[in-house]
Amino acid sequence: MAATSTGVYFTSYRRELALRHTRAEYARLVLVAVALVALPYTIDFYWLSIVNTILIATIGAVGLNILVGFTGQISLGQGGFLAVGAFSSALLYQRADLPAPLSIACAVVITAGAGALFGLPALRIKGLYLAIATLASQEIIVFVARRWEFLRDGASPLTVDRLHFGGFEITRELFEWQWYWILLTCAVLSVLAARNLFRSGLGRSFMAVRDQDIAASAIGVNVTRAKITAFAVSSGFVGFAGALSAHYTETVTWESFTLEVSILYLAMIIVGGLGSIAGAVYGAIFMMLVPVLLNEFLVPFGDDFPQVVSRLPAIENAVFGLVIILFLLFEARGLDRIWQRVKDYVRFWPFRY
Repeated sequence: MAATSTGVYFTSYRRELALRHTRAEYARLVLVAVALVALPYTIDFYWLSIVNTILIATIGAVGLNILVGFTGQISLGQGGFLAVGAFSSALLYQRADLPAPLSIACAVVITAGAGALFGLPALRIKGLYLAIATLASQEIIVFVARRWEFLRDGASPLTVDRLHFGGFEITRELFEWQWYWILLTCAVLSVLAARNLFRSGLGRSFMAVRDQDIAASAIGVNVTRAKITAFAVSSGFVGFAGALSAHYTETVTWESFTLEVSILYLAMIIVGGLGSIAGAVYGAIFMMLVPVLLNEFLVPFGDDFPQVVSRLPAIENAVFGLVIILFLLFEARGLDRIWQRVKDYVRFWPFRY
């Protein structure tokens, strides 16, 4: 009689560094791939637009989790770096006539440089003081975006022509459907890049700094380089999300990158699970669906309870705060830990260990 496995064990470093370790993980991966391929054929364009926003948010959440969850450097400047990526790509595409892929790539580099610059205070401060410093970067970027007329089309927000490169062009009839495949590809590549980053020495140096920067320095980790690189890499992911959002919405305005956006992304990685790439994905899905489902639930009661519907934005903020508090109180490691517990329960059932 075969004994029930009590864990996953490795006999080589190569096996430990594999992205998947069990047959069940490969089976779940296949199911997810099939679901993602079938999704645009089973839902309407309204829900597909929501999925597209989730895919953009996933890239940004993965980038923020690299900095906060894996490197331990708190940041409240996510909205600002999204703005840098969005404005950079839009200006290069719209006014410099660069191809869309090249403008997005340049926006990633520019945002990574801005992140490294604003990450310099991390070399001397940490914790709450670093959070205030990154909050200052958020306010500086938004102030520049709001006051600099070069970033607007006269009195109107900066508009972006519909995405096209080579012989391909986004059409009105298939707008959401075509964007889904583009954003899905970008999100999958971003998740894979982040997963592989933490299989490398650079990624492990990030985690060493998070756990104890003094001990990391003692074993030979260049703490200065690790912190600045973490800010640059994280901001690069965020700039990628911002650039995609600029081309997807075809409008760029500073009002889309306020402090509330930074807090929303921070909530994503808290709810999803700090220090987990999968958690960033779960958190992005959860936090982007909450206002949509809340709206779907409350709007039908608009005739009976008009005051409730009129206060829907305030209710959404209250629900956001309540969700964060509940996760911090009852499951600080987020949705990723809950999913791990579910898998452990199924694998070990009927035993309790």
